[in-house]
Amino acid sequence: MIGCIRLIRLAMRGFVFVLIALVCLKGVPAMAVDGLITVRSSSGPKETMSRLEAAAKAKGLTIFAHVDHAAGAAAVGMPLRPTDLLIFGNAKGGTPLMQAAQTVGIDLPLKVLVWQDASGDTWLSYNDPAWLAKRHGLTHEADAPIAALSAALAALTKAAAGSQ
Repeated sequence: MIGCIRLIRLAMRGFVFVLIALVCLKGVPAMAVDGLITVRSSSGPKETMSRLEAAAKAKGLTIFAHVDHAAGAAAVGMPLRPTDLLIFGNAKGGTPLMQAAQTVGIDLPLKVLVWQDASGDTWLSYNDPAWLAKRHGLTHEADAPIAALSAALAALTKAAAGSQ
């Protein structure tokens, strides 16, 4: 574990950091790194994505896009483990944030990435709404919508991960 801590401290911020943290902390069911929350799924990528999409629809959220990055990679002859992005939202949840700071629109609608690591484990990753609020300089007036988005994302990913 000490070696992992050193690697994590030395790692650059961003994706490399997340990958090293996932390798070193494999037993941890969820983690947050630089605004990215990652949760382990008990199922494979297809079932996890199906459950995520069903949970989002059951909550009345609009599904804007489903991006299969692995299929895109395969289309150009490149390998990529399952990597699937669901983009969804609700104007009632996002509009108050954009009214407070229009730049938050770059991070909305919400997104959850379902991906499989080299060990075959499946993960769900999403941007922490509190981190988004900080990124866009939102004041305490946005606390209620941020808390609602945080709770919704946590519930959706918990349902998709099979840890209800």
